Amino acid sequence: MHTSGEDGRPGLRDWRAMMQPERLAAIQPSRFSGARAFMAKMIRERWDINIQRFDVNANAEGTAVYSIKSPTQEFSFIAFSYAPSREGRTGRIIGRAWDMKGTLNEGPATEADITHAREQLPLLYRGRATPNALIWCRSNRSMRVFDATLNALAEGHQPSIEDINSVCYLMRNTGLDGNGTFGTRPFPSLGASHVMGGMLEAQLLVAYLMREFSCDLVEHLARHKSDKAVPLDPALRRFIGVGNGSALGLIFFVQKHPRLIDSWLTARETAIAEALAMELGLGDPRFDILITLIRRAAVFREQDRMRYETFTSSTQIALDLRSLLPLLAELRDKGTLRGHVTRFELDALARDAEASLAPESYETLLSMMIELVPDRTDALLTGIGGADEFTVDPVMTAGELAAVIDTEYDWALTTDMTAASARDYVWYKSETAEEPRRGLREEAPDARDLGLDLPGDIQRLRADLAAAPADQPMALFLLSHPAHRQMVGRVQGLRRRYFHSPHANINATDFVPIDLVRLMNVALHGIDKTRDFLQRNLRGVLYHGAPTRDDIRAGHGAGWFYPEEPCQ
Repeated sequence: MHTSGEDGRPGLRDWRAMMQPERLAAIQPSRFSGARAFMAKMIRERWDINIQRFDVNANAEGTAVYSIKSPTQEFSFIAFSYAPSREGRTGRIIGRAWDMKGTLNEGPATEADITHAREQLPLLYRGRATPNALIWCRSNRSMRVFDATLNALAEGHQPSIEDINSVCYLMRNTGLDGNGTFGTRPFPSLGASHVMGGMLEAQLLVAYLMREFSCDLVEHLARHKSDKAVPLDPALRRFIGVGNGSALGLIFFVQKHPRLIDSWLTARETAIAEALAMELGLGDPRFDILITLIRRAAVFREQDRMRYETFTSSTQIALDLRSLLPLLAELRDKGTLRGHVTRFELDALARDAEASLAPESYETLLSMMIELVPDRTDALLTGIGGADEFTVDPVMTAGELAAVIDTEYDWALTTDMTAASARDYVWYKSETAEEPRRGLREEAPDARDLGLDLPGDIQRLRADLAAAPADQPMALFLLSHPAHRQMVGRVQGLRRRYFHSPHANINATDFVPIDLVRLMNVALHGIDKTRDFLQRNLRGVLYHGAPTRDDIRAGHGAGWFYPEEPCQ
């Protein structure tokens, strides 16, 4: 529910409701999402991405090198293509075979860089990146769709949209590793002024290059196969994205980067509140912008061929979105909503929609309203960030800290940690798969719990604060309670911030992991058509509809999201 100020102007939504995992899971891609924000940056700055080398044989074995030039810095993407093998293929990090491995490096690719990457990338965890490497990556083909596309192009015609739209990609990301992994350059060393200094920008660039590589590869192999081969139609090439699968590790990201999560959510909620606070008046052209966006989103959902298990179906979301069109027309033409005069037209529409639409449909509407305040959104984007480290304020008293906890962590204090199912699960790292896992505590009694027990830690800290003198400074309190140092620093460091920590006991039986994975994948990353698998993994499409590198170079394609099926 959106709050209102004394003058009736819409404010930020109630953070206690917003930070429920199921509400966070409903947030949809927007101008704040990483893929959309980074693509807008590349288009605005007209990045120049081109192939420098594509030495790949008919068996798909060889080397490709791309040059990526921003206005101030050049990067290189070195990719090694392999003949596809079904043995050892998996989307998990324990795989032994991939169809492509690559590295994103600062600076132009040298022969030494290429040779080093060719030797080290196959070693994976035993390998070591060069000092200029930002990301190591891996991807696999969608065998059926890739082969169908290859055969169609080789025969001189375009693949069917039915085949393409069944998964919407030719290759899927199976690993984007950086920030020191394998010896890659740590992101904090880049700084905010670096070309890749924004949130997840290096990973997002590599994901886009995977999309381009997959299209280049299928065209290249088609030419090897037949001299009557044709390239992908540009409209179809734009429609193709890159597949992405994500699992439980993203929950650790949410817990370890609360300042970043708070900064992102606060910026998004601020933009929404400012859009809702506009007084448009009869015939305002922004009504038509919103109507156009809603129609596009409805068509996108109507053409969605994915099958969803627990998420709201695209069919329902399309119906919900279309139900808004007559209401918007009424607001534009008459200044009323369901016959009632309203001052803040979009706020009235949002309140009506929140009460009647599915959460995903409602969040789609809010995401499109953000498009009505583009300059404000882009300004807010530049301020998103936050350091991971917390320091303790030694002079804050026990009474002052207790008051903060009582006000800002009432949800944690009221969580029943004595319930039979409150600690049923434990988070650990698999020895064999090197992956985060969540399992029953009784089945892994010796596992070290890697998850943050936020409600439990808060309750223990609050109990010890109650037993301490109210005027005791934290310096003295922590001398006798050193185990609380991390939580004291976290509570102090996040004081007066409200969108940082999902209100959940992640060790409880009723916690649904997919909710927070979906927050990261859909809301922050901007992945479309996400499907859940066993309530733990998400599979979706990144850069679905994104412009080609020729479009980017020309500064075209800003409205690429919600792509419509190309006509055939």
